[in-house]
Amino acid sequence: MSLIIAAAGSGGGGILNFNSGFAIWVAITLIIFLVVMSKYAVPLIMDALRERENRIKESLESAERALTRAEEISKNNEQALREAEVKAQKIRKEAIEEAEMLRAERIEKSKEEAAQILEQARTTIEQEKKRALIELRDEVAKLAVKSASIILDSELDEKKNSKLVNNYIEDIAKN
Repeated sequence: MSLIIAAAGSGGGGILNFNSGFAIWVAITLIIFLVVMSKYAVPLIMDALRERENRIKESLESAERALTRAEEISKNNEQALREAEVKAQKIRKEAIEEAEMLRAERIEKSKEEAAQILEQARTTIEQEKKRALIELRDEVAKLAVKSASIILDSELDEKKNSKLVNNYIEDIAKN
């Protein structure tokens, strides 16, 4: 500490002493520095700052556009999802209706087929019944002819007997 006081007291330029020649040189150097900086460095720095500012603005605008586009895509996806759900519900409903309609058609078709089978069975039974009656008549006629021919063999001949039986069969068929 005594060294600092000794240097200040000697008058040889301490920290607190003002030297006007030195101050002029510092001022001239500062002015030259400022002129050189303003002519060469400041425009470059300003251009770089403007370019960086433009890039940041463009990035922000691009990010906003991307965000807007993403929101639009999200809304479109939500709408498409809702539409798909509506379509799925519609398809399910149509499938259920179609299945019900097919079931009703099959039931109706089965009923019609059963009615046809019953009608065919009735027709077949009726035909068999007629055929059995015809066979029975023929058999009865043969038996009657045979019985009559045995009984009347002495009085009638074969032609008269057949004629008599045929007339009898025709009368039975008419009734």
